[in-house]
Amino acid sequence: PQSQIMSAAGVAAESDGEEEKNALGHPKLRPRKPVPSDIEVSQDIVRDPGLLPISDLAREAGLTDDEVIPWGHSKAKISLSVRDRLADSPDGNYVVCTGINPTPLGEGKSTTTVGVAQALGAALGKRAFACIRQPSQGPTFGIKGGAAGGGYAQVVPMEEFNLHLTGDIHAVTAANNLLAAAVDTRLYHEASQSDDALYRRLCPSGKDFSPVMRRRLVKLGIDPTKKPEDLNAEERSAFARLDIDPDTITWQRVLDTCDRHLRRVDVGQGSKETVKDKTGGPNAPRIQHSRRTGFDITVASEIMAVLALATDLNDMREKLGAMVVGYSRAGQPVTADDLGCGGALTVLMKDALLPTLMQTVERTPVLVHAGPFANIATGNSSIVADELALKLVGEDGFVVTEAGFGADIGMEKFFNIKCRYSGLKPKCAVIVATVRALKMHGGGPPVSAGRPLAKEYTEENVDLVTKGCANLIKHIQNAMKFGVNAVVAVNKFKTDTDAEIDAVKQASVDAGAYDAVMSNHWAEGGEGAADLARAVDAACKAADETNFKFLYDVNLPIKKKIESISREIYGADGVDYTPLADKQIVQYTDAGFANLPICIAKTQYSLSCDASAKGVPTGFRILVREVRGCAGAGFLYPICGDIMTIPGLPTRPGFYDVDIDTETGEVKGLF
Repeated sequence: PQSQIMSAAGVAAESDGEEEKNALGHPKLRPRKPVPSDIEVSQDIVRDPGLLPISDLAREAGLTDDEVIPWGHSKAKISLSVRDRLADSPDGNYVVCTGINPTPLGEGKSTTTVGVAQALGAALGKRAFACIRQPSQGPTFGIKGGAAGGGYAQVVPMEEFNLHLTGDIHAVTAANNLLAAAVDTRLYHEASQSDDALYRRLCPSGKDFSPVMRRRLVKLGIDPTKKPEDLNAEERSAFARLDIDPDTITWQRVLDTCDRHLRRVDVGQGSKETVKDKTGGPNAPRIQHSRRTGFDITVASEIMAVLALATDLNDMREKLGAMVVGYSRAGQPVTADDLGCGGALTVLMKDALLPTLMQTVERTPVLVHAGPFANIATGNSSIVADELALKLVGEDGFVVTEAGFGADIGMEKFFNIKCRYSGLKPKCAVIVATVRALKMHGGGPPVSAGRPLAKEYTEENVDLVTKGCANLIKHIQNAMKFGVNAVVAVNKFKTDTDAEIDAVKQASVDAGAYDAVMSNHWAEGGEGAADLARAVDAACKAADETNFKFLYDVNLPIKKKIESISREIYGADGVDYTPLADKQIVQYTDAGFANLPICIAKTQYSLSCDASAKGVPTGFRILVREVRGCAGAGFLYPICGDIMTIPGLPTRPGFYDVDIDTETGEVKGLF
């Protein structure tokens, strides 16, 4: 089919019949005007010229056949053994793509991540990977849409990318909910059985301790070589009874859908979920064994964070087993391994640990892995995907990895959490800005999904843009605090004027950005981002990795670290805590978790916790209403303001537009 390339499909044929090639030797992209919908672009490219066979894509990327596990026609899982084979090879240039505080419509950060990688590869001929997250079904069918990029800077096929992919998010859901079931089941059985009965059922006659049980023996200081029958009565009680305090349980169930009605639920309401009241004697009535809990969206699960931060299978096993679900009445942390789940969780997650290889519309390689939100989780793709890509591109190559939402959350967590655990040092931060969002930050009318933009956003208004640049300047300054060169990408929309774009570029350079470049990758693919790619190349060459630094020392007290982020990155005057948050901080400190980095959950729409406060708010304080411990993944998780860990749906969600052509099987309406 490569000989049947049609310009209508986005690839040009020369008048003499010879197809024009890009810098990588593939058919050159010739975008249609006006640009079709994202799914039309993807389906056009898939039809003609067709996708590069996944095995060929892998070979061009430097992978050997035994490192590639095909997953259908357009995807493949990649073995982590690549790192061993290339252990002595130098890493490429590490670039993070982030953005200003966005409008609810999004400002094209994923699109820019893909566009820069396309430009580096297809336009400049350099070895380059994009590393991006797997999208959640929540926003895909809600307001924001998918996360494949857009226009002529996207991952294809976009419907496969946005729907299920290789099932990693489903694996996280399954693992998370297995642990949730284990928690409630253990509460139920401990409420209805004596220590002796619990022990006999956990360790039936003739059955030895399982490996996960021996981990608990070690934790309790009991000789792990003992047989079940060798334990004395005191040891048996300590082993069998976790004695979880229900009020301390932070582990919730998850699903990958925006469903506000599951934020608070009562479980254990069935007729069989009753136990005898232990305080009422042998004739005590049975009482309902229920409790109040809730759901999070899957991408907020600690297991998703573990997937993003694990460095290999053994590390993932240790992290999963160390996840704390709550505390005993004696104040001791209760982990997944205490519940006997750590090994089973790892089995459910073993395939998910391998990144997924896909391609862009210009046949440049992409690694898709993990999917934590930035507003309620770590907001970055996986460490292992970045590590593999950096080895594969080599010393002169580039890895463009995406950090979610605004730089105040996604970039901050990339530097302070992801880079702290990976040891990798970025050379450049691309900060995506749009004239539209800057006008909003300059005092323009509210921007809402599903509503037409006000005239301020469709007509030239340089003054509004200039005022809004204060938000961009703050993010540039924040990037520079980490010792990284900042390049501003002005993601062009068709209503932007030259004067507005020039105002953004001038404000950026005046604020200390290494460079500021207009990029039109959405409409033109890699060629439209070629100047941006050159700026990134120059910024990396000028970078001194020894300048990279973290914002805070992890050994500081928990509140000091939260205050450092709040004051330095958000610009807050200080931090306040609810009594619950204060209690939890004491609990985490006593449990030995005070030296973990901080992952603040807050709105992405403002530097503050007030989504309506645009520009650079001043005179505000951060309210921490709750702190969750993600000891397995390796961070503490303060929840600030009114941020929710499972979003709701609008009156007209995106799923209204999604359908299928039953004759061809083509998906319609995804965006």
